[in-house]
Amino acid sequence: MAYKHDYDKTLVRLNTILSRLNDGEGLSVKALAEEFNVSERTVQRDFNERLVSLYPIYKDKRLWRMQKGFKLEKLNSSEEDLVLGILDKIVEGMGRTFATKAKGLLSKLHNTQANPIYAKHNMEDISTHLVEIEQFRVYIEKQEVVTCIYNKDQDRPRERRLKPLKIVTYEGFWYLVALNEQNEVRKYYLKNLSNIKNTHETFILDKTINRTLEDSISIWFEANREPFKVRLFADVQIAKYYKRKPLPTQVIEEEHRDGSITFSLIVTNEMEVIPLVKCRLPHLHVLEPLWIKEKIEEELKLFLSS
Repeated sequence: MAYKHDYDKTLVRLNTILSRLNDGEGLSVKALAEEFNVSERTVQRDFNERLVSLYPIYKDKRLWRMQKGFKLEKLNSSEEDLVLGILDKIVEGMGRTFATKAKGLLSKLHNTQANPIYAKHNMEDISTHLVEIEQFRVYIEKQEVVTCIYNKDQDRPRERRLKPLKIVTYEGFWYLVALNEQNEVRKYYLKNLSNIKNTHETFILDKTINRTLEDSISIWFEANREPFKVRLFADVQIAKYYKRKPLPTQVIEEEHRDGSITFSLIVTNEMEVIPLVKCRLPHLHVLEPLWIKEKIEEELKLFLSS
């Protein structure tokens, strides 16, 4: 009997295939395609591009099998259980549907009934976009150019030709970082991307993108802009938070006797700093450059006068 209601979801399909291989079954691409209501090409890609590199599976005539003697076993070290416990809590903030699927996978590895860890993460639900994420993941790994439709806010949907670099999340929202046709680094809201097609054209990966992302504070970063320095003052009430969890590129320049600090950041866009300062007022303010300080003051005056 074919169970087609949810098997078109990549994670569920892969997990089911892997579980059945682990149980000693020989699996046919044609039969799996019919059962999961996908093309044979999709199932073949599951094996060739996703499973073969991770598990000792092989093709025996027309059936895929797990090598004899290999078994997926439950992890049982305390350190591994702790990591899985943290992951279990993190996925709760990623939307109900996504969390349900992720927890199903984690439960096969994690034996603890009562998780002692609680983590609060407000992340948007991307469960309905797992197929698109999987597509981008493959094209990023293969360094292949794609075309897609991008529906930005109220603008008319437009076709884009992109070189996908990374899938990222900032403040709970998911984005694709990619090079546009002018080879400029741009960020695209993931849920606004659709109709993704492979051009079969490859490109050379920009290896500096990892460093750019590591140094970024928010999605406002601009990879094509010259970085500049911002100096800030944090009073005693919030200084401890910047000591505990430093921001990317943060350098504490001076610790004052009352517990306050002066620190600096290297940014590429003022909007990496302005929202940060606004939500920490009056405990955090900009010292330099003066134009950012004045911009915040002008916006506050406008707000208070409205």
